[in-house]
Amino acid sequence: MESTLHGLGQLLLKAIPTIFLFLVVHFYLKLVYFRPMADVLAARRAATEGEREAAEALRAKAAEQTRSIEAQLQQAREAMYREQEEARRQWLGEQAAQIEEARQQARHLIHQSRQEMEAESAAARTKLEAYAEPLADQIVATLLLERTPA
Repeated sequence: MESTLHGLGQLLLKAIPTIFLFLVVHFYLKLVYFRPMADVLAARRAATEGEREAAEALRAKAAEQTRSIEAQLQQAREAMYREQEEARRQWLGEQAAQIEEARQQARHLIHQSRQEMEAESAAARTKLEAYAEPLADQIVATLLLERTPA
């Protein structure tokens, strides 16, 4: 057993330079390669995250502008619809006024035509009455002449 321990001690003594060299290489690589690599990766990650955050901020700003523009468009549409409705109401009012005016004119023309027809009818009746009596006398005279024996 003692020879085993002595052999193990010799082995450890021979391994010390390898272990020392291994630790030197480890710290050297850590200092020269891994730490700069970690710094580069951290800077890259920070830049990428910064760009993502900037892109997200731009996306949010664009979404807000889109909502604002859509709201303005909706307001413009509503204003246009109100103007169209007002114009339609005004047009309907004017149309109703024109229709009423046309009705009044038609009533006036009908009334005037009735008066003219009544005047013409009265004149024709008077004229017929004036012709009726001499015509009746003529008819009676003609009928009496035909009945009398001659």
